[in-house]
Amino acid sequence: MKRIIFVFIGILAAVSGFSQANLQPAATVNLIRTEQITVGQLRTEVTRLEQASGQTLPQAERLEVLDVMINERLALQAAERDRVTVTDNEVNMQIQQLRNAMAQQVGRQPTDAEFAQAIRAESGLDMVTFREQLRRQLIVQKYLMEKKGHVISAVRQPTDEEIRAEYVLLRSTLVRPETIRVTMIQVPYGPDAASRARARTLADSLVREIGNDPSKFDEVAARSVAPNSGFQAGDAGYLPRTQEARQLMGQQFMDIAFALRQGQVSRLIEGTQAFHIVKVTENYAEKNLELTDIVQLGTRITVRDLIGQGMLNQRQQAVLGQASQELIDELRTGRTFQIFADNIRW
Repeated sequence: MKRIIFVFIGILAAVSGFSQANLQPAATVNLIRTEQITVGQLRTEVTRLEQASGQTLPQAERLEVLDVMINERLALQAAERDRVTVTDNEVNMQIQQLRNAMAQQVGRQPTDAEFAQAIRAESGLDMVTFREQLRRQLIVQKYLMEKKGHVISAVRQPTDEEIRAEYVLLRSTLVRPETIRVTMIQVPYGPDAASRARARTLADSLVREIGNDPSKFDEVAARSVAPNSGFQAGDAGYLPRTQEARQLMGQQFMDIAFALRQGQVSRLIEGTQAFHIVKVTENYAEKNLELTDIVQLGTRITVRDLIGQGMLNQRQQAVLGQASQELIDELRTGRTFQIFADNIRW
């Protein structure tokens, strides 16, 4: 019995030692006040990067991660000193832009759960942590633009000749996938069997009423606005035949929807959270894009616009990188930070 107690005490001591080690400073930042970056915070970031890359980071790369964390803290303190802030609305707008970009890939706006899942898959962060990280990034970006924005705005726009030359290099990759535009009737259901059974009964009755008649589909869809109709309907936008869309909509949905021609109505499609009936309103074959073609259906962005903006962004990023380094060098001048290298040799 004594041996068991001693083993248990040994385990507690090891856990306590590990916990205390995590609370030790990996670095301190001191621009307007002393702020500690703990070993635990560094471990968390290193672990996230290792999981994303599938590789263990050596000591030299851990120090590089710590350097990035120091730079961010210095920039955040400098922004605080100069009263540079970011509002909740600005964070919300940035998140909506990310959702819109995802919607362009899959042909519809993602649900909250789908968006959170995509963020976790891409960054390894839950939405609360991602939102806070995004806020910090936006503060740093705003501070940088206030200090170095005049350099960014002076970057030269690409000429038409430069855009054409870039198009020749990219032409083989500029393909718009087969795409359809659909109007959709959805009968949602909850996680329980009873909810699913009720939705199936309603969906089956709608399918029988519509048959193959597009005008009947429109009549039924119009009734979705009635209180307690039990279903939703509307223009679901453009759906490209891509892997991203298939992952979101499912293989069965894609097979049935893309077999339809303009004006045709589908049979009942069972999804993970709803039953669907779709009518295809537009069909577009796969297309090799010319300079004047629209890249994303439903927008006015042409290949010329896309290439021109991409080239401008590359030039701005190059200038921004140099300006960022200059600003960080200024902030790191003097005794504004300290690294405790012995604490991060794990």
